[in-house]
Amino acid sequence: MKNMMWGLVKETRGPGAVYKEVPVPSFGPDEVFVRVKATSLCGTDVHIYKWDAWAESTVVTPNVFGHEFAGVVEAVGENVKNVKVGDHISGEGHIVCGVCRACRTGNAHVCPNTKSFGITAPGCFAEYAVVKASNIIHNSKEMPFEIACLQDPLGNAVQTVLSGDIVGKSVAVIGVGPIGLMAIQVAKACGAGTIFAVDINPYRLEMAKTMGADVLINSAETPLAEALREQTGGEGVEVVLEMSGHPAAIRDGFEAAANAGRVSLLGIPTKEVSLDLSRHIIFKGLRIEGITGRKMYDTWYQMKGLLERGRIDLSPIITHRLKLEQFEEAFELMTSGKCGKIVFVHE
Repeated sequence: MKNMMWGLVKETRGPGAVYKEVPVPSFGPDEVFVRVKATSLCGTDVHIYKWDAWAESTVVTPNVFGHEFAGVVEAVGENVKNVKVGDHISGEGHIVCGVCRACRTGNAHVCPNTKSFGITAPGCFAEYAVVKASNIIHNSKEMPFEIACLQDPLGNAVQTVLSGDIVGKSVAVIGVGPIGLMAIQVAKACGAGTIFAVDINPYRLEMAKTMGADVLINSAETPLAEALREQTGGEGVEVVLEMSGHPAAIRDGFEAAANAGRVSLLGIPTKEVSLDLSRHIIFKGLRIEGITGRKMYDTWYQMKGLLERGRIDLSPIITHRLKLEQFEEAFELMTSGKCGKIVFVHE
């Protein structure tokens, strides 16, 4: 086994990243050593690359980042029984303690002792990665690596959509970046009623139409809340899935929600958001869900069922396939919004 590998490193606590040679990681008795075959770029990686307030308060440097991946197992630790060499795998990115109250009551996704793969622990934008054996997700060898690496963000979409009743209900997806696009397809597969796609980006709105949205709303041209209320006979939308993290969009989403509706929040604001709690939440009787990652491991089984039975098809979301050393082009595309999902194809 070689001693050095190429990886994309968040080297300093500021904007940018460096593609450089780094030591091949060692693995412990309860860990799995993986040759990475495909990775994908996430909005969180953009936060890290640009180095905003969230990154400053959260990310560990220097570190190989990236957390969405698929690969092949090359070696396993001596205690590992659930994984073998040659397995095609992905991994849950939240590394949890397993002994706190949250972990022991089925809520490991909000473990207060969580370390995050590619954020506070070494990630996958490299030739090799090390994953805790208990976090391994097995993939069918028939599943292309470029699809398998999208399961982490798909899990975000699945948890957001299924955090409450969806069947037959009107749904607004606010912010149709890659996870919002996935959420549209998941909502449709799970029996949603009318699906509204809301964004300011015409390119992404056209993608939303391809993914199954019934109504497109460009909120740069039409006030979001006003448009959604008009489209629903003044009642508002029964389910609001907020994917943008933009403060104004979040406020408008609450205003557009129907009385007794649900608002599920996945988008990460980069600053505090002020809300009219009495008018938009309390007196409307809203149910609010904060979404982080995937439920461990309910969400993984749900999305596996959707993928493996062909209920959803992620291939239209992939718009660019690049090599890892082309990372600057990839981040420029993400910043421009003129892309769907960008996949780094590893040799």
